[in-house]
Amino acid sequence: MKINFNKSAFNLTKRQGIAIALILATSVIAGTWILSASASKPAAEQREQSSHSEAKEHADAEHHGSKAGDGHDHAKEHGDTEHHENELKSGPHGGKLFAEDGFGLELLLSEDGGEPGFRVWLFQQGKPISPTAAKVSITLVRPGGEKQEIQFSTEKDYLKSSSQIAEPHVFEASISVLMGNTPFLFIYNREEGKIELTAEQVKAAAIGMQQATPAKIKTAAQLPGEIRFNEDRTAHVVPRLAGVVESVPANLGQTVKRGQVLAVIASTGLSEQRSELLAAQKRLSLAKATYEREKKLWEEKISAEQDYLQAQQAFRESEIAVANSQQKLIALGASTTGSGSLNRYEIRAPFDGMVVEKHIALGEAVKEDASIFTISDLSSVWAEIVVPAKDLNVIRVGEKVVVKATAFDSKAEGSISYVGALLGQDTRTAKARVTLANPKMAWRPGLFVNVEVISGEAEVPVSVLAEAIQTVGDKSIVFVKVSDGFVAQPVELGRSDGKYVEVVKGIKAGTTYAASGSFVLKSELGKGSAEHSH
Repeated sequence: MKINFNKSAFNLTKRQGIAIALILATSVIAGTWILSASASKPAAEQREQSSHSEAKEHADAEHHGSKAGDGHDHAKEHGDTEHHENELKSGPHGGKLFAEDGFGLELLLSEDGGEPGFRVWLFQQGKPISPTAAKVSITLVRPGGEKQEIQFSTEKDYLKSSSQIAEPHVFEASISVLMGNTPFLFIYNREEGKIELTAEQVKAAAIGMQQATPAKIKTAAQLPGEIRFNEDRTAHVVPRLAGVVESVPANLGQTVKRGQVLAVIASTGLSEQRSELLAAQKRLSLAKATYEREKKLWEEKISAEQDYLQAQQAFRESEIAVANSQQKLIALGASTTGSGSLNRYEIRAPFDGMVVEKHIALGEAVKEDASIFTISDLSSVWAEIVVPAKDLNVIRVGEKVVVKATAFDSKAEGSISYVGALLGQDTRTAKARVTLANPKMAWRPGLFVNVEVISGEAEVPVSVLAEAIQTVGDKSIVFVKVSDGFVAQPVELGRSDGKYVEVVKGIKAGTTYAASGSFVLKSELGKGSAEHSH
């Protein structure tokens, strides 16, 4: 539907002037009869008849753009299909084409670049003209009554809207054009994503209505878990040298201190290492004496400098050999002193903890890489949680939790120290971990627990029922009620407690939306998806 407020509408042709004169003359003669004949008719019926009579006298071209001076409001007085968007012709750029008195305008809602916006091309007598030839502005009126003023800037051979056209694209657009001194007004209705339903159809589909309201959102979840060793404080002790067990002073379940002897083995490998150290120390002693003698002789000019330098080099090499042998023993955790048996190897505790596993016995031959003890510091343990994918949004590092034992009445507070980055291929779950203090040793590894995630209760200004959220493509939508149906409104969501979902952007508090039965509207929307076009 287009309305052209053209000032030239007041310039009457000769034929129009004669017609008006005849009408005035006739009205003077028949005025009394007309008034008496119409006195019994209601005023509304007279206006309706006058309107229908006028409609018959208009040519088809006038229905698509009337002069402002005729005082005729086509948008209100004509109910025929000529005003509908689907009867508008398409322009060369794929937009909707409006034309009047030789002037043409093509309007396209484009999504190039990701942000929907209007583009306008101008024509005169069917030929493109410069976008600077006219001033264009658009007023959008949404179904809820919200208005948006759209201004344009020049872009190549067209005009581009300076603001984004937010979804849903359901609106009435009033297109104002000023071409020189001639104004034009076109009306454009767009109903993309709108589902028309009567009250009876809504009732038959069992679609329940709710209003978006403020709410208190409390994010909480209870997840299964199991107490495990704190692997940062657990060590698997290996001998590092093969040998035969001579004694095992440590027992299973015993609490040990750092450096305490756990076991003693006789190792030929250690005997060789210590023998090598002793030999290196003897060579060092001899090299040192030779070096000191040669140095004295060289200083007294008795021997050559070359003999002194050779003795010095031998002494330095002996020092290196001794240091090397000592470092090998230190790496094995063996003593570097020569006291005691050369093959005696003492295995000691790496830190304070408890012997939770023991795989060694007196007289047993052990290999250098055998795990003979497991020592764990049980003052701190882990509660390992299995997290389904749907709960990953509420399980975060640092989140406070309460751990409750399933076998007895006990609970403790802790915080999440780790959340796995990957989901298990078979279980489709992630691992999370809570670090618990365990001073009384009540939390034993292997104990099943329930982990309740604690989160603060937050006031949110806008929320909807979780069942009202539907997903179309990659967007979350809520079906908002309008006078003659529903509109698919994209929304940005926030926190959820399973029942209510926070709406960060998209709708306001007080908006009526489809809660229960919204999936019916989604299926109706899908039927028309093939017709979606920008």
